[in-house]
Amino acid sequence: MLNPALFAKSASLALIAAGTALAGQGVWIGAKAEIAQVLLARAWARAIDGESAPTPWPWADTWPVARLSVPALGEHAIVLAEAGGEALAFGPSLLTASARPGEAGISIIAAHRDTHFRFLQHVEPGQTVIIERADAPPLAFRVTGSEIVEAARSGIETNDGGPARLALVTCWPFDAVTPGPLRYVVWAEPVAVTT
Repeated sequence: MLNPALFAKSASLALIAAGTALAGQGVWIGAKAEIAQVLLARAWARAIDGESAPTPWPWADTWPVARLSVPALGEHAIVLAEAGGEALAFGPSLLTASARPGEAGISIIAAHRDTHFRFLQHVEPGQTVIIERADAPPLAFRVTGSEIVEAARSGIETNDGGPARLALVTCWPFDAVTPGPLRYVVWAEPVAVTT
């Protein structure tokens, strides 16, 4: 015969263990993202010094290609080459099929909504996005707007041949805990950098 008190105690302990595991996973994801940015900053410094495709750790399948910042929000992150799906866990990634920032076409940089691109919800038209590449002077882009699109039908053409533009992309809505088909896109166009 099943003892109701023992069952209740066991069920409670199981729920506590499951909750602790989920909370731990959330903390781990954030911690991994922050630690990765430190290692990526070191690799970025090596890229600035001329090293080609400097990996942040020995087994990495990606490397830093730019540094993105939004001065009005005090936000910055190292942007990775999209070498594998795991890259997004460590930082924003430049989609391989898109243009390099500052070159003709659309540069698409994607990141997770709950880590590196959480700040996108606060970006407003008129704000400046700075992109630094190791092989070029810093590039300034002015935010022109944002939109919510379906991932499968975003309308973003990677090789549109048009003028240089920037699309910062993350999942939407920002407070969701499960994946979905919608993406939040912040659009920006180049402006002259004043020194």
